[in-house]
Amino acid sequence: MNYKNRLTAWFKEGDKRTLSGYHLKLFSVFAFILSVFQIWSVVWGRLNPINQMAIHLAFILGITFLVYGYSKKARQRKLPTSVDYICTFLALGAGIYFTFHAERIAVRVPIMDPLTNLDIFFGLVFVLLSIEAARRTIGLPIIVIVLIGISYALWGHHLNGLMWHREFSAVEVLDDLAFSFNGLWGSPIAVAASFVFMFMLFGSFLNKAGAGEFFFKLSTAVAGRSKGGAAKVAVLASAFFGSISGSPTANVVTTGAFTIPVSKKTGYKPSFAAAVEVAASTGGSILPPIMGSSAFLMAAVTQMSYGSIVIAAIIPGILYYVSLLTMVHFEALRLDLPRTAKEDIPQISHVLKEGWYYFIPLVVLLFFLIQGYSASRTGFYGILSIVIVSWFRKNKRMGIKAIVAAMIDGAKSSIPVTTACAAAGLVIAGIMSTGLGGKLTSIVLGLTEGMLLPTLLLVMIICIILGMGMPVAAAYILTAMLAAPALIELGVSTLSAHLFIVYFSIFSAITPPVAVAAFAAAGISGSNPNRVGFEAVRLGIVGFIVPFMFVLEPSLLMDGSLAQIIIAFMSAVIGVVTLAAGIIGWMITRATILERLLLIAGGFMMMYPGLLSDGIGVGLIILVMVIQRKREPELSEKKFSQSLEKQKIEDGKSIGVSN
Repeated sequence: MNYKNRLTAWFKEGDKRTLSGYHLKLFSVFAFILSVFQIWSVVWGRLNPINQMAIHLAFILGITFLVYGYSKKARQRKLPTSVDYICTFLALGAGIYFTFHAERIAVRVPIMDPLTNLDIFFGLVFVLLSIEAARRTIGLPIIVIVLIGISYALWGHHLNGLMWHREFSAVEVLDDLAFSFNGLWGSPIAVAASFVFMFMLFGSFLNKAGAGEFFFKLSTAVAGRSKGGAAKVAVLASAFFGSISGSPTANVVTTGAFTIPVSKKTGYKPSFAAAVEVAASTGGSILPPIMGSSAFLMAAVTQMSYGSIVIAAIIPGILYYVSLLTMVHFEALRLDLPRTAKEDIPQISHVLKEGWYYFIPLVVLLFFLIQGYSASRTGFYGILSIVIVSWFRKNKRMGIKAIVAAMIDGAKSSIPVTTACAAAGLVIAGIMSTGLGGKLTSIVLGLTEGMLLPTLLLVMIICIILGMGMPVAAAYILTAMLAAPALIELGVSTLSAHLFIVYFSIFSAITPPVAVAAFAAAGISGSNPNRVGFEAVRLGIVGFIVPFMFVLEPSLLMDGSLAQIIIAFMSAVIGVVTLAAGIIGWMITRATILERLLLIAGGFMMMYPGLLSDGIGVGLIILVMVIQRKREPELSEKKFSQSLEKQKIEDGKSIGVSN
């Protein structure tokens, strides 16, 4: 590959290899050691924080360069190159150096205690390898942000006005990036090296124990009997998996591999079937109790308890999936899709009898979290419970091989999250040292003149732009540092402000043009990626509305009296169902354009807090119902006539054939 091609290849993400031979063995050894270390550090270890984070990052970087090639164009897909091995061992060497010097690094005073030559070398190793690893695993967007942040720290003193800051030397910038708790060793990597990793392991163990098959069967048993049941199964199954994995794309390629073809076979359009999977998989990250990694990140950034965040997220999560299931149902009615044959649907009692014990690990998680245990230790207890319950059935028992495989898979699945968090830490270092966060808050409030709704809209746009093509972890952390202070300054509670940002960081994953999950689903369904992306946005529209609702109506976050919470919830449920009816174009019967507009308006009115808006919403809904009730007999008679005419034609053909 010549110089020009290499330069072009650097602007794209790397290629994920399928390892074999001793390369696979080397990766497996490193991944297994990492998982063992993480479990030990959570349960028994009492390490210096920099010690724990440096070892974690070193191993993650090491296995990243073994699994991810330089680029998709490079002919290096099967085996790592010498450069990859050099990067791997440099990362491990940096981890060893920081481990031996962790105590000195933790207590040193920046600038007053100058960096040694070895400090500078290994600090650069960690910074440069973190940037390259993020590029290979995530792609260009986050790298552009990192490079802009570092460039601003180095040369921002040349700017005028609000964006000016004092001059920093290159060594001072490196000091902040690699030797402070604002940079690599800040909250993003701390969360990735503790909470997130343990729950990645939890998800890996749950899959190895056969929980995936159980939850899919249970979804089929619950939703399979209704019209368009296949797509409803996709919604429920993807919600279960998405909450655990926290990765919409990973969830699409696993559950979507069987839900999308079945939905197409039922009668849904390929783009609609793919969009349902995308919207359901993405929504898993807002579904309690696990919520992917977003709840843990939010807890670390806001210093709020994990339990309070999960409780607050219950109603918004329910509203999203009520809306999605309603849209799927109305689409099935509109297309008059057949029901699934009874013999193909398992009995709920039979499914629960076979795998009821898979709920035990989830109950264990909830119990220990409510009891106030740390999320990391809770994840460990959850893993232990999975191994124990796997022995309830002989053919699902996890032996040594299955446990080792789960630990390796867990380490592998945590690579993108950790590399994204490392890159986010580099950006945060620049924000903190230059005071950029406060400056952007002033700019945002200046642009919106301190008005809440325009500020919310601007923050939403920032979240979506920063989140395109990036994991939830990186998108949330970056936007939380930049935009959350502006919302809090306008009187929005810390919980509402950060949950608002979490939502849009998550739903940026389905927003075209960079909707990675939609691209994956389009490949499975054989439809256009952009069409799938826009269809997913249409189906997941409530995910873009609910954040505004709970900022304006805190009762939706369980903040208020019981009566206020119940009234707000019921009003919101009616609103999202009505909105779904308007978007799909079906309520009692097929809706006209005017009726759809009235339903959409009625849905918005019901979701907007206030008795007046609720009254207007109810009035619009009743008006559409009355109109459709009057028109329904005419449509039924017309449908009966068409059916009778069709039957006559078929009878005529039959007579002709017999003659």
